[in-house]
Amino acid sequence: MNLRPRLCTVLVLISSFLFIATDAHAFPAFARKYGLRCSACHVAWPILNDFGWRFKDNGYQLMNDRDAPIWQNPSYWPVSFRMTPNWHRESADKVQVDTAAGPGTGEVQITSNGFDNSGLDILAGGTLYKNISFLLVPSADETGAFHFESVWTQVNNLFHTPWVNIKFGKFELDNWISEKRIPSLSATGGFYQNYHFEPVGDNNFVAQLGDNQLGIQWLGHSANDHTRVSAALFSSNDGNPDLVNANSYSGYFSASQGFDVGGLGLQRVGGYYFVGSAPTYSLTNNSVAIPGSSLGTKGFYRAGFFGDFYISRFQIPVYYQHGSDSKYFGTATPANGVLPDGAQDPSWNGFFVEPRFIFNPQLLFFQRDEFVRMSQQALITNPSDLGNLDVYTFGVRWYPIMTSRAGFALHGEYSWLKQRKTAPVTGTDVTSSSVFFGTDFDF
Repeated sequence: MNLRPRLCTVLVLISSFLFIATDAHAFPAFARKYGLRCSACHVAWPILNDFGWRFKDNGYQLMNDRDAPIWQNPSYWPVSFRMTPNWHRESADKVQVDTAAGPGTGEVQITSNGFDNSGLDILAGGTLYKNISFLLVPSADETGAFHFESVWTQVNNLFHTPWVNIKFGKFELDNWISEKRIPSLSATGGFYQNYHFEPVGDNNFVAQLGDNQLGIQWLGHSANDHTRVSAALFSSNDGNPDLVNANSYSGYFSASQGFDVGGLGLQRVGGYYFVGSAPTYSLTNNSVAIPGSSLGTKGFYRAGFFGDFYISRFQIPVYYQHGSDSKYFGTATPANGVLPDGAQDPSWNGFFVEPRFIFNPQLLFFQRDEFVRMSQQALITNPSDLGNLDVYTFGVRWYPIMTSRAGFALHGEYSWLKQRKTAPVTGTDVTSSSVFFGTDFDF
């Protein structure tokens, strides 16, 4: 089967971008501000505990009389830096290559390894005044090219209630199983495939649950943070500036409930609904798209539920998603074009479970099994399992130090991915793997 030749390349590029642009928010600056250890907010950095979630939801405040920065020592600087020097090995089979038979007619396995560095996150956050919070995260890729990963302000406790908190800017969607606090770092396993999955041939790049978005969000929570609800409205640009997709919007709605189960601790369950529309084409001038002229809006949605469970020293996040795109996205057809015969809305189901064994706050073992299964292809002629994903990740993080000044971790990880029938020439299954060893530090 002649599939899209660049599929494997696109997957590798997406994985690499997400790997170098990790945005795991861990702030030694907050620990310095309040005189706390990092373990006050983290089960194991960067994973938040219940207190850490309450601190975050309260706008990076302890809700005391000294939250405003005017009460801090003038030498206090609410900025942290994070980077991850590493050695890694990447392997992908069935990469399309030129042969004597012609361009792009062969498939080979390519394996590479060596020393490398990640991108840089500059994490600035805290309070501008009591109940006025902010976050600013300029991030660079491994070459030093910068972009703004996060930039928002939030007004907290409007009308003197924790049920009214308004955030404005570029922010992470309110997802309890946060990709910004994922423990894995490798190119294959360093992000949740379910948050970024696109069916084969689909061009809907805006429905990325793991990416920060530009918009406005309302968050409400109980005083103890066990009940949380949120709603967000944002541009259908996948967080890109300059109105890439003008005049189109998406919405995200989430709710969760935490409850104590005896000596097991706080358990949590919840659900979400991500719905939106985006244009499929623009007006052009000399074949160049005219900014702001996006047309042919079509819809999509993602819906699911999650759980975050504790059993002794085990934390077990679980996640399920059902997704669907318009057949215009699924076949990459502009709305003013002609759909292929047999076109239909692609849909799929995804699931992962990520058990974490927290031996103590300075030693974490983690593993993740992640799956995506197509339930309806965009073309009835496609194999029913085209694009199905299996991903398995294993890792360990050891923290020699975790202080109010800095965090330092030694990280080891292996991740393996298989995608059904996406080889560019033979149409067979494609596999790839990552091995990662590195130091992860922030200060």
